[in-house]
Amino acid sequence: MDYTYLDCLALFGVGGAHPGGLQLTRNLLSSEKIDETTSVLDVGCGTGQTSSYIAEQYKCKVTALDCNKLMLDKAKQRFSSLHLPIEVKQGSSEDLPFDEASFDMILSESVISFTDVSLTIPEMKRVLKPKGVLLAIEMVLEKSISEEESEKISNFYGFSQLRTESEWYNYFQKAGFKQISAKKSNLPFDKNDVQNAPDFSLSEKIDDEFYDIFAEHEHLTKVYKDALGFRVFRCCE
Repeated sequence: MDYTYLDCLALFGVGGAHPGGLQLTRNLLSSEKIDETTSVLDVGCGTGQTSSYIAEQYKCKVTALDCNKLMLDKAKQRFSSLHLPIEVKQGSSEDLPFDEASFDMILSESVISFTDVSLTIPEMKRVLKPKGVLLAIEMVLEKSISEEESEKISNFYGFSQLRTESEWYNYFQKAGFKQISAKKSNLPFDKNDVQNAPDFSLSEKIDDEFYDIFAEHEHLTKVYKDALGFRVFRCCE
């Protein structure tokens, strides 16, 4: 059986796997206007680390969505143990199971690249309220690499393609977002910062192949550290 990088994340139950981790998430949200009346959708919530943080920090309504049942089961366990009233939905970002104008904010942490971008971004725009905000953290191609290298990376992660900042901008603009900003994160990484570190919710049985997948991820990250970066996109009307 051919396992994917996303299968690997689910089996290891990695929380905060996106670039910048929980530290970046906390920093981003601190600049937004969020209170008890805010409705937030965490798309591709994984094991629920970010959803839990938002619910605890801001006491607002949080909806956590993921297409992976194993991830959602682990998220539910987290929410239950913390006694958090977070709504959990299984579904695809390409066809969100929500009405139009349902949310004040959507948070998408390294999720859109794994989907059909031409479907996901318009769906996010559809379910956002007129003055709603989309915060998306996505991988960006910083400089040209060979077609063979690009295909290797895309195939490993399950991306349709690698995109430059301007290509991402065009997708957001085409979906109807008018105010679009893209920022690099300069937050220093502190390996001793336990509060913001990735966490793990391990499955009982993990095949050796999954450790090989993680090793390949680390290898690609190191080899292409100058070619692959990420941006925080903030999009609204």
